[in-house]
Amino acid sequence: MITLNGFGKDYGDFMAVESIDLHIGAGETFGFIGPNGAGKSTTIRFLATLLRASRGSGSVAGCDVMGDPVGVRQAIGYMPDNFGVYDGMRVWEFLDFFAVAYRIGRTDRKQIIDNVLELLDLGHKRNDFVNGLSRGMKQRLCLAKTLVHDPPVLILDEPASGLDPRARIEVKALLKELRKMGKTILISSHILTELADCCTSIGIIERGQLLMSGPIESVYRRIRRNRMVEINFLSGLEAGLSILRSSPLLRALEHEPTRVVAELETDDEGLADLLDELIAAGVRMRSFHDRDPTLEDVFMTVTKGLVT
Repeated sequence: MITLNGFGKDYGDFMAVESIDLHIGAGETFGFIGPNGAGKSTTIRFLATLLRASRGSGSVAGCDVMGDPVGVRQAIGYMPDNFGVYDGMRVWEFLDFFAVAYRIGRTDRKQIIDNVLELLDLGHKRNDFVNGLSRGMKQRLCLAKTLVHDPPVLILDEPASGLDPRARIEVKALLKELRKMGKTILISSHILTELADCCTSIGIIERGQLLMSGPIESVYRRIRRNRMVEINFLSGLEAGLSILRSSPLLRALEHEPTRVVAELETDDEGLADLLDELIAAGVRMRSFHDRDPTLEDVFMTVTKGLVT
């Protein structure tokens, strides 16, 4: 649904994006991760037809970004990282303005606006002036205007930036709902916790280089070959530690008064054998489970050596 082939962008002598190859399939929610200045917004602006590539090409929903920009604009809903609203407009007028821009007929516009307002939980703000809305409500309104023409692809640049915790949770819930509706979503953020539970795949960009991309579980496996197991003890901690430390599977161990995190080079069978050994030794556990790496773990591992 979204493809980049060797995309790069220079500003004079400064190489903002080196050369990116990327494919995002239909129905995916792709998290574009990187610090400020990494090249996320430059890449997104290219896909939104707002700047030309210095090299390479891209396509969205089968439309060439540089060869068919009108086709791309019809296929996407674009939410920039900085957006404005038009003073003096009411919420429904703001959405109607964009519906007209997308050449939606008068007879269809009212129902479409009603549907979008309901989806974004903005119905009660329908007749409010947009400049009087809170930051979170303006963010919702900007997302609403990206949906009025029912695009198959959403490109969202830092959609939760500047929001309070409650509003961030609401935005994530909306993203999950949009994915259920079949939308393909590219969402960028430098706040990793915003993406951890709403993306199916991720790409990590740093200093204009796409360092790694793919389904989240695949990325996790690539950066961590060993298993991280968290054990919470009810009793028998010393016996449990003795078994773990003597195990040939152990690679690293951290422990607190009742909790242990062990890095083990093993598979499911090896974990099952270790659990059996702990139980046979009379160790009582409240939990014994794999601990997945976080996006922070992934980012720090992948960018190690690039950050100075």
